[in-house]
Amino acid sequence: MADQTLDSDPADNELIYVGDPMCSWCWGIAPELDALTAAHPALPLRIVVGGLRPGPNAQTVDARLAEYLGHHWEEVERRSGQPFDRSLLERHGWVYDTEPACRAVVVMRELAPHETFRFFKRLQQAFYAEGLSVWDPTIYGGLIGGFDVDREEFLVAFDAEDNVKATWRDFSLARSWGINGFPTIVLRQGTTGQIISRGYSLASDMEAAVAALI
Repeated sequence: MADQTLDSDPADNELIYVGDPMCSWCWGIAPELDALTAAHPALPLRIVVGGLRPGPNAQTVDARLAEYLGHHWEEVERRSGQPFDRSLLERHGWVYDTEPACRAVVVMRELAPHETFRFFKRLQQAFYAEGLSVWDPTIYGGLIGGFDVDREEFLVAFDAEDNVKATWRDFSLARSWGINGFPTIVLRQGTTGQIISRGYSLASDMEAAVAALI
């Protein structure tokens, strides 16, 4: 991605986090990314939702998929220490569609940009640690409590066609950068970006990569 031209932004440098709230390795890297951003408070973090299983790519959770996901969750928990509520995997028949959760992030990014990363992590916690159905938009009214956003405005914006399109534009943007796996962390400098993490990484490793570039 070193030679990939990125869209312009007012900041000279920024971190770009391409992820999905319903991606298990994105949940795993959350504490490491917290540590990285804390080490660079002046370096903006932009979230681009990548779309793990959106819309037509969604899958209905049956016994086979639950077993597959369970193995992944065990590995993420082992490496990252992040907690998982496995009760979701015992509930077959729900559709693993990540578009609604991604769209919720896009809406928060539009209405309260400073809350985007915190809300992204709230959705992760709700899904992975609390076993909540974040694919169901009816729960968002409760999840946005404590965030600097008006509840009714958020819910209206969530249903707006413009934000559906904006979410799919994020998915397309990630693909145009050659990013198909999540999490991917990019350091953008000017109009070019360098990947500092492709998949799960420790904060110390990402910090070393950032330090080598800045």
